[in-house]
Amino acid sequence: MADRPPLPPFTRETAAQKVQAAEDAWNTRDPRRVALAYSEDSVWRNRDTFVNGRAEIVDFLTAKWEREHEYALRKDLWAYDGNRIAVRFQYECRDADGQWWRSYGNELWEFDEHGLMTRREASINDTRIEEKERRLFGARPEAERGRSFPLQ
Repeated sequence: MADRPPLPPFTRETAAQKVQAAEDAWNTRDPRRVALAYSEDSVWRNRDTFVNGRAEIVDFLTAKWEREHEYALRKDLWAYDGNRIAVRFQYECRDADGQWWRSYGNELWEFDEHGLMTRREASINDTRIEEKERRLFGARPEAERGRSFPLQ
């Protein structure tokens, strides 16, 4: 099995690198690419949905991004310890009816010794927004990397 650096135990710098790498991957909206960051037997709770293993992760993300158009995500390191990282995030997308949404969430991540995520727990709340209220457009520009984002 190939390592996926950075590897635990995490420092502030390596935890931040892991968070930025996840944000970058999710912003591609490529389920297969994103799934490579997770162990073959990774377990997830995403809202009220439970996902087991890489194949189910690909299926879950494929369905997600078929529903969530113009998806743009920002993640922010909240805390880290050993092989665990806590993240807060926001993303925006539009549904098939044209309604824009901003979703706020927190994730708990756990990694194996190879740097693959073995566990992901995500709690997420959605808020309707008007198109003019959008503030996330595509991947994070290089000049904004490492910066936190506003709560509202």
